[in-house]
Parts: sequence; structure tokens; C-alpha cells
Amino acid sequence: MTPEEVGTRLAGQVTDGVATVSGGGPYARGTVDVPPDAWIAALTAARDDADLACDFFDWLSAVDELDAGFAIVAHLWSTSWRHGVLVRTVVPRNEPAVQSVVSIYPGAAWHERETHEMFGIDFAGHPGLAPLLLPPEFEGHPLRKEFVLASRVAKAWPGAKEPGESGHGGGKRAPMRPPGVPAPGEWGPA
Repeated sequence: MTPEEVGTRLAGQVTDGVATVSGGGPYARGTVDVPPDAWIAALTAARDDADLACDFFDWLSAVDELDAGFAIVAHLWSTSWRHGVLVRTVVPRNEPAVQSVVSIYPGAAWHERETHEMFGIDFAGHPGLAPLLLPPEFEGHPLRKEFVLASRVAKAWPGAKEPGESGHGGGKRAPMRPPGVPAPGEWGPA
């Protein structure tokens, strides 16, 4: 099946599914956008449909789309038909949550834990969203766009212009220190 056919077939089995094709030329994938309440149905259909047969869970992550919320993306692969599909949904920023797919693809457990920790997205029904990569005392979600990076406080931006000075956005961004990060003169080599 072509990427277009894969996407169209899966989108036809899910309420409000919209099929497109990713970029990548010969490596393109069928892409299906679904509402959050159709997330489980889409991944189940991709696995159970004999012509799709996406029996291999490859990865799951998220993208911070700012005001639009968080796009959650899963890549599935068919080991028998040798095609893949990207399934995406968007959850609101104020309540980022979607159903866990661990019961459908057990390999998603680690990916959901990482996405929960890095973006703050809840996966309802996950057997244990325990911290995976960050120390227990860490506060915040480092892959959210509003998260202030400590390295930007400790070391000046190496570019010719600060972010926001390109003429395409607002004015110069004032340096901010995240909570618990001392001022540059208070730590490190003098």
C-alpha cells in the first residue's frame, strides 16, 4: 500500500480521522489526525485491520504547539506489509491528557512515561507514570517551550542576535533565571 492508501484506510475507520502524507519523499508515511477521544480507536484499528497490520509500535512523543496545545504523535509499523503510519492527536494546553495505549502496544509504556515527564501530558490508564529521566527534586517540564533553560542564564547566547531580535517577533527577551538557579556570579569559577 502507498502512504496515501495507508492513511486513507485508517482515517476511514476512525470518527473524524483526517489523512495526509508526511514529507520525506520515498520515506514518507501516511499520517492520520484524530480527535483525542478517537486516539485509542485509531491505534487499535491500525493494529487489528488485516490490510494495515501495524503490529510494531515504534515510538511516541509530543510537540509543544503553544496556544494550539500539545500534538501527540505515535509511529506504528507493519512488519508483514512493510509500511508505517503516523497517528496524531492534539490535546489542550490547560488539561493535557489522553488515554494510555499500553494495553494495545505494551512497548508504549516507556514512551508515555518520558512524554509525561518532559511535557506534563497525562496518560489515563497508564500502569505507572513514575519519573524516568529527571531527578525526583526536578520541577517543571523541560520540553515545554515556556521552560527557561538554566544554560541560557549561565552562558550568553552565542548568536549575533538574541532570540526575538530578528525583526519577526517581539523585542529582546530579558534573561530569566529558573527557580533554584543562582545568579552567574554566585557559583562556578570566578
